[in-house]
Amino acid sequence: MSLATRVLTALVLGLIAGVVLAPAETGAPAVIVAWVEPVGALWVNAIRMTVIPLLVSLLLGSITSSEAGAVARVGGKAVAWFVGLVAGTSALGGLAAPPLLRLVGASEVQIPELAGAVSTAEVTLPPFRDWLVGLLPPNPVQAAAEGAILPLVVFTVIFGLAATRATPAHRDTLHRAAKAVSETILVVVGWILATAPIGVFALTLTLGAQTGAAVIGAVAGFLVVAVTLLAMAIIVAYPLVRIFGGFPMGLFARACLPAQAVGFSTRSSLASLPPMLEEAERTLGIRPEVSGLVLPAAVSMFKYASPISRIVGTFFVASLFGVELGPLEIAALSAGMGALSFYSPGIPSGGLFVMAPLWMAFGLPMEGVGILIALDLIPDMVLTVANVTGNMAVVALVGGPGRG
Repeated sequence: MSLATRVLTALVLGLIAGVVLAPAETGAPAVIVAWVEPVGALWVNAIRMTVIPLLVSLLLGSITSSEAGAVARVGGKAVAWFVGLVAGTSALGGLAAPPLLRLVGASEVQIPELAGAVSTAEVTLPPFRDWLVGLLPPNPVQAAAEGAILPLVVFTVIFGLAATRATPAHRDTLHRAAKAVSETILVVVGWILATAPIGVFALTLTLGAQTGAAVIGAVAGFLVVAVTLLAMAIIVAYPLVRIFGGFPMGLFARACLPAQAVGFSTRSSLASLPPMLEEAERTLGIRPEVSGLVLPAAVSMFKYASPISRIVGTFFVASLFGVELGPLEIAALSAGMGALSFYSPGIPSGGLFVMAPLWMAFGLPMEGVGILIALDLIPDMVLTVANVTGNMAVVALVGGPGRG
């Protein structure tokens, strides 16, 4: 049985066991969850401990193995696909979300209980100026320690490009050191991935025990619309890769499966980076200097399907609070959500906080952010799968046999 099959089996069994135990508040179910939960947390921490050294060593190794012009060409193609794909998902969300929410009746229901429960919620977001200044970290070591991925990527790219101007001997030393670190970390990653069925089972059992299976009314409608549109974004990636990347859809699906399973259970594209790198090189045959550059950049800044989830949530909240949004507002919101998707904290549901400035501009209540955080668990799992699929699609489009 392949690793992907074992991981997916563990995921299904974990969810079933969790739902059976729910609500795990007292008695034997609570004891079981209390013992199982740390296993999932340990597995996620094991993945996270490899991410920073793996990301830095791969970026540095890829950049120092190529001339600056080659790095610019690969990076330029990747960024072009990032922008184009986000524009597409933003348009899909803006066009499809309002009519689908009306179709399922989610736009006609008021839920004052939910609004009242979060009426005191306070949402804060660092101003854009601070985010922009923070892209150049004054202390790269501190940025790494704090998990500030995007500033760390910026520093690593600058350092790597500078290394291409160093003497050949020094550049070769840096390249060999980066390769040694990345290969060693990938051995550790292999050990961690071998235990993936155990980790995924523990995570999903805890998830099922905490949430149960009760979703009704307008909330169910919102979830159905969000998941449906996210699924569409996932499906679209396969023929796109076939047409423009030259990969058979079945091969691409097999390459995506392990990372999709990890992303679904952890709600973290960053945690899915190790299996993405492994499958891109082993299954798709992408050159390491391409995958090592494109995938770290993708997980740090490219949120392929985030606009869909955030647009659906915005329209849902607008309907709950009776805020009317016309065609111009819908178009502006869709464009804004697409732009803000590149400015998103790398944490589960972190993108919800990014919406706050845009909501304020359109008179939407900040209490809605609290509502969406409460409802975001299921959409965020599917969203992570979509984002992981988008990341794999870009590396296939940039480095595949049909590129150009």
